Amino acid sequence: MDIEDNKFNYKIILAALAAIILGILIAFYYSYAQSKSRISFLEQEKELLVKDLTLMKSDVDRLSALNEVNEIELQDSRYRVQQLLDSVGRLNFTVEKLKEYKTELRKLEAKNDSLKLKNNFLKYNNMLLGNKYEETKKMIEELRGKSSSLAEAEALLRKKNRELSQELKTKSYLKMEGSEGSGFRFRSGKHIKTNKANIISKLRGCVTILGNPNSQNEERVIYFQFLDPNMGVIEDNANTISVNGNVYSKRVELVFMGEEFSVCDAITVPEGSLEDGMYTLNVFENEKLLATSEFQLK
Repeated sequence: MDIEDNKFNYKIILAALAAIILGILIAFYYSYAQSKSRISFLEQEKELLVKDLTLMKSDVDRLSALNEVNEIELQDSRYRVQQLLDSVGRLNFTVEKLKEYKTELRKLEAKNDSLKLKNNFLKYNNMLLGNKYEETKKMIEELRGKSSSLAEAEALLRKKNRELSQELKTKSYLKMEGSEGSGFRFRSGKHIKTNKANIISKLRGCVTILGNPNSQNEERVIYFQFLDPNMGVIEDNANTISVNGNVYSKRVELVFMGEEFSVCDAITVPEGSLEDGMYTLNVFENEKLLATSEFQLK
């Protein structure tokens, strides 16, 4: 009886041990499966983290190559990204470390976005500066062209002035004296001299040309220029004469025989068109003023 009881007790003990071992094996299996799943998750997260850091490092390197943002900020970002990549490569991951490095990654991403914004801002400013540079360059080219044209015009004017000065030195001009201007009104078929401005219909100019024994039978042209009190040139029947930019009232052709003689000629003006004041008569030969006088109309 005792032997049978002992056998029964051994069987119970063996069954209990088998159950315990089986439980341990089941628990170990579930723990192993859970750990394997967790490790797989951490490996996937590690790969994503490395990928994000690699992309960020490429952005930082690109910005550094373009030299479009602050170099100190770029060096700091490059160092932190590389440090994090090195740490991730050596890391035996845990959930706590994963959270820590994800937080660091978010900070770096925010800083990288800030660098991108600065880069875009600098690109925009560079574009504006480029446009300003092109506009300024165009203006400089235009100014150079104008300056060149002005220099050419100035050189031409100096040349003409030299030629004119030389001509004035060598040309023999008439000698004059006793120039006189006066006004006339028309009445009863005659022109009567008057100094009343509002009834004058003609202005006459006279000048005495002095004799010159070295000149005989020379065709000459002189010009009368009547100026009103405002120094405006008075027209002859609404017509003026322009020669080389100078404006005259009357052209007078004559033949100089070398003897002294007087020359008179008149211009026609609308009656009532003249005002009170001091009038001027200038007498020119070519562009040289040879005689001048003033007369008053009331």
